[in-house]
Amino acid sequence: MSKTNISSIIYIIMSMIFWAFSFVWVKVAYESFAPISTVLMRLIISSGLLFLFLILTRRMTALNKKDYKLILWLSFFEPFMYFMGESFGMQLVSSTLAAVIISTIPLFATFFAFLFLKERITVLVVLGMAVSFFGVGTMIFENGFELNASLLGIMLMFVAVLSTIGYSLTLKKLAQKYSPVNIIAYQNFIGIFMFLPFYFFWEHKGLMSAKHTTDSWLAIIQLAIFASSLAFIFFTKAIKNLGVAKSNMFINLIPVFTAIFAWWLRGDVVDTQKGMGIAIVVTGLFVSQMKRRKNEA
Repeated sequence: MSKTNISSIIYIIMSMIFWAFSFVWVKVAYESFAPISTVLMRLIISSGLLFLFLILTRRMTALNKKDYKLILWLSFFEPFMYFMGESFGMQLVSSTLAAVIISTIPLFATFFAFLFLKERITVLVVLGMAVSFFGVGTMIFENGFELNASLLGIMLMFVAVLSTIGYSLTLKKLAQKYSPVNIIAYQNFIGIFMFLPFYFFWEHKGLMSAKHTTDSWLAIIQLAIFASSLAFIFFTKAIKNLGVAKSNMFINLIPVFTAIFAWWLRGDVVDTQKGMGIAIVVTGLFVSQMKRRKNEA
């Protein structure tokens, strides 16, 4: 495997670690802030820090006019549609069902990457995806699974899934032209204006009267720096080399890391079943990369 691909895998694993941590930080932030307020503030902080970095390092790149439409679509898919779907969907479905729906992202990503980007789909990629998906199911289905959830909640979670696919397809085109920091800075800045009308309509009065804790503000800052900035920057670096299908395969690592962090930080039990699920997910990811490793040997 080349150094470029090793670096890409390291980048995408770091992205998944930061996004796994975000589930903990979001829960803390929600103690003081409503969903849209949380997203809006993390976007404001993130875009401000990224533009400051670009200005100070003189690395800021102006967008080509023909790419305006692409960057608007990028921001529309994520952060806007993804967070609208996830934030409201999570209020209507269980975290278990949400995890199942989110774990279908690699399946859809593989199909759409082939359809729109003509990315090659090998038998090992499909096999690895199936093994990884089974591993996620092993982790989260403990006492059987009975579907008893809001149809609207399920639909909203699938909005988040499809938004991720749309984001990845659009990002692949922009990643060849601009640096990851520039892309994420513009993406988050535009996202602010997409959320503002909903914030003023639904949450402005509540935010002004809410009691804000130090922990909730710290969670917002961590979300802005790690989940809304570094994670997206690393994901952009990875998708440029690995492609849409293989990059999104790693999303199934999020529940793995979440389980590990819950054990490490909160003392949650990682039983035999969860341990087996973690091993199966990692095996599936390894299988999905085997063809690439063989070609580059």
